[in-house]
Amino acid sequence: MNKIEHKISIWFFLITELSMVWYVGYYGYLYLQGRSAFKGQQLLLIEVLLGMIIAVLPFLIEKIGRFYFPEVELIFFYIFLYMSIFLGSGLQFYSVPNWDKYEHLFSAIMLAGIGFGLFNVLGSGRDKARMEPALMSLFAFTFGTTIGVFWEFYEFTMDGIANLNLQRYLQAGHMLMGRAALMDTMGDLIMDVSGSLLMALIGYTLMKLNPAAIRFLVFRSKRRSPFSNLTY
Repeated sequence: MNKIEHKISIWFFLITELSMVWYVGYYGYLYLQGRSAFKGQQLLLIEVLLGMIIAVLPFLIEKIGRFYFPEVELIFFYIFLYMSIFLGSGLQFYSVPNWDKYEHLFSAIMLAGIGFGLFNVLGSGRDKARMEPALMSLFAFTFGTTIGVFWEFYEFTMDGIANLNLQRYLQAGHMLMGRAALMDTMGDLIMDVSGSLLMALIGYTLMKLNPAAIRFLVFRSKRRSPFSNLTY
């Protein structure tokens, strides 16, 4: 892999990591001075610190596993991390209307991106990009959407067991009825489908324009092995 392969994703990584470093430094200082900016500031600082560690994980996994993550996947991973940890939790953007829906959109894009990589493991990436771009994109779309559905199953199950209101069926302590009770779950599913479809279209367009562009969509091994299809 040449030196510019991760050029774009590295910029996204730096923006995410430096933003979190700034957050911990600035709001950590205020917290120590007894001037917390947000409710539950200590927990928020811990969450952002964990976010800093998560941001580094792809590079560590690549080093240990001797493979490269898809460039497109890394870009959307850092967008999602920035939105969920730094903006969502750290700066309390969850108060912004439908902020969690935007997160569902980008998480679905990220999951559909993984679908391209999984499909590629089944055979030669370059051949599949040339001969089966529609099938590969359909698999990615289906994979991203299916994981989103399973997540809603998880929320439904946990709400039933622990009454966590993950699916927002309670509002101000009152049980929502009819269509109102479905809005959160259906909104999440719509964003899951939209994000997966967007990623499928991005992948399809890249492969139709240039089959070699599949290198931006799939996992690739750092060493060629007769037992691995991670290379193309």
